[in-house]
Amino acid sequence: MRVRFVTPRGRVVEAEGEAGTPLLDVAQAAGMPLEGTCEGQMACSTCHVIVAAEWFARLPDASEDEEDMLDLAAGVQRTSRLSCQIVLSDELDGLEVRVPAESRDMSVI
Repeated sequence: MRVRFVTPRGRVVEAEGEAGTPLLDVAQAAGMPLEGTCEGQMACSTCHVIVAAEWFARLPDASEDEEDMLDLAAGVQRTSRLSCQIVLSDELDGLEVRVPAESRDMSVI
């Protein structure tokens, strides 16, 4: 699966991942500054990304727990999601997400 990351400075980073892999893992392997402090347990918002509008509707709905964590993230937008909760699939081949300029490390609060 191809994934396109857009950094806060507008640089585009193309990455690849296997179906079934969390987007957070692909982002970290590609050198994106997504901390993922809780290792995908939805106990932080340090893997917050902004999904391109044309891809947002293709994602499964966020759970209530994910929505609660997004409430704590900096720079949340309508298409914000936690990258640990996006699992790559054939339908998401070509997914584009933006890494927000602001992040909040929940381990220091």
